[in-house]
Amino acid sequence: MSVNQSQIKDSQVRENLKNAYNALVSSNYAPASSNNSPRIGRRPVSGSSHGHSTSFSILENIKSITEDNPLMTDKQHHVVTVLQEGLALAAAVIDTYKDISGFGQLLLDNSKGILNSDQKNKFIELKTTHAYIAVFTVANYVQAKLDNGQANLSAVELSKPVLMDSGTSTKAFLYDLNEVILKCVTDDVNLGPAIKAAALSYIESLRTFEIGLSFTESFTGNHYRSEMLDFDINGFELAGGARKQSLTMQFKKPEEVIGNRIAKYQMKKLAKMMMCYDPATRKNPFVELGGFIFTFMGDGAPGTGKTTLIQMLCGLLNDYCQIAGREFYYENFSIDQVDSFQGKSGQNAKQFINNVLNPNVIGFGTVDDIDQIAGKRGDKQSSGGQQEVTAVLMESLAGANTVINGNATIGMFTNYPENVDDALRQRCSARYLVDGPQTVADYTDLLALLVQSRSNIEVGDADLFSTQQIEGAIETSYEVHNTPETKELKAIYDKAISELGEIDTLAKFGRYLNMIKEAEPRFTGRAIKNIADAAKLRAMDIDLPDEWFETADTFMNKSYDEKLEMISSKAGTVTPTILLQELHRYADSEFRYSANSDQAEVDKYVRDHNVRIKAQEAINKQ
Repeated sequence: MSVNQSQIKDSQVRENLKNAYNALVSSNYAPASSNNSPRIGRRPVSGSSHGHSTSFSILENIKSITEDNPLMTDKQHHVVTVLQEGLALAAAVIDTYKDISGFGQLLLDNSKGILNSDQKNKFIELKTTHAYIAVFTVANYVQAKLDNGQANLSAVELSKPVLMDSGTSTKAFLYDLNEVILKCVTDDVNLGPAIKAAALSYIESLRTFEIGLSFTESFTGNHYRSEMLDFDINGFELAGGARKQSLTMQFKKPEEVIGNRIAKYQMKKLAKMMMCYDPATRKNPFVELGGFIFTFMGDGAPGTGKTTLIQMLCGLLNDYCQIAGREFYYENFSIDQVDSFQGKSGQNAKQFINNVLNPNVIGFGTVDDIDQIAGKRGDKQSSGGQQEVTAVLMESLAGANTVINGNATIGMFTNYPENVDDALRQRCSARYLVDGPQTVADYTDLLALLVQSRSNIEVGDADLFSTQQIEGAIETSYEVHNTPETKELKAIYDKAISELGEIDTLAKFGRYLNMIKEAEPRFTGRAIKNIADAAKLRAMDIDLPDEWFETADTFMNKSYDEKLEMISSKAGTVTPTILLQELHRYADSEFRYSANSDQAEVDKYVRDHNVRIKAQEAINKQ
């Protein structure tokens, strides 16, 4: 999708500064719950209620933070300046959008009452998008220009965005900021961070409306820049977020990943799936047809190849994006982003999610050592920051407002999956056991890969890397799951077979699943959904031809409808064998995690008991 350059002139910003200032001096807004919402916190210096409409002054309420000084401090002045500039910039941007989109002419015709029914519908849709762009631009500028810091917004409940018209939408946002100032800001130190946190939260609420907007091309198809404010607007991308950068990583080819056949196969397919994403419509055929992997977990012992798999997927996506002329974005959320400041860890996690899910890029995000970064709920040893990360990941990856466009995936990796919160773990729709080399050929290939370039040792009786070709080995790897691997599930399976015979109908699958549920209470409805998604993915196991991805025009840059038709023509169906194999893969992982978790608890109690005994012996000797 081509992007045009649109310069916001200094004069456009300056001519709106006075109106922006006036909005900060005094605004009127009628919140939905104005009659029922008692004020909590500092009493407003300026503000009154007239019926359902509330008058408020952000400027005066900011000045009142330091009651002993009638003049604004430097920090207060900076926040007011940022708000004024954001409002002025938004006014300039929506004026430009109004001219480009044709909304201005419809606005004029509407005032004359000469719109037909089709024009009225278009007018309403343009009006909503116009309002969205206005409030998004203000909030985006504010969050980008204010610094991070400690902010606690628990004392205020931010309202849902209002998209009636640009003026009302902006006043609703300012009203929420005023509530934050009154209820959450106690001094200059947390003024800026609190306003920034509120702006970020508001943008997150706005995202739920973004998918339903129409006529956004005039905004997303233009790169707006204000030299006066030194600010760039790239559609609905968060400023200061996922910036284009050079990815420095040692990529791996699939044949350089030794073992891990199923994980390797699925990640190669995932790379092709993500490149089916259509940036114009922000849709992916695999989301519509089923089988898209939005989240996955890779678990295995240290040194079994988790990092190598990440390097492989990054390499494939980077190569495909270069061919298609798209931007690839990769980010890892690491332990150093878990902060001791209350709320900061959650902000970091949300920023990570927003960066990766940015609809303007092909995004891949990883959380390595997820067991150390996201705390188990109820675990007293987990820090507040770890608990914040868990809450953000759970809400973002499978919450009520989660929207899967099909342009991004997030992978969580761990050596100890039993230490990951159960609900968070079940939000991973795909599971990969990363077990590394398993056969004689694997170990021979690994040794050759590591030393052959600096060695004169003969190869001997081996056909190097022949078994690492994914397609030749994958069916054998899947057949292993015709029967369970864990002894607990194997006992349930044997009982089911003896009672039901071959499991080949939905009724028999239902009884088998119920038997598993009785033995493992954590085997919930979400687990069934993940199994069904994995089976649909297998049914979509069409192995998109490599030729489709060698040039951009062959497939990647075709329209969404064309891509959907090409993919649909190759789609398969879910068979009893596929469903049973995916059921066993998933259930085996849950029993394995459960067994490890139970054993860890047993070992802990045994260790504590032995320590108490030794302590008592030491006391008795004194």
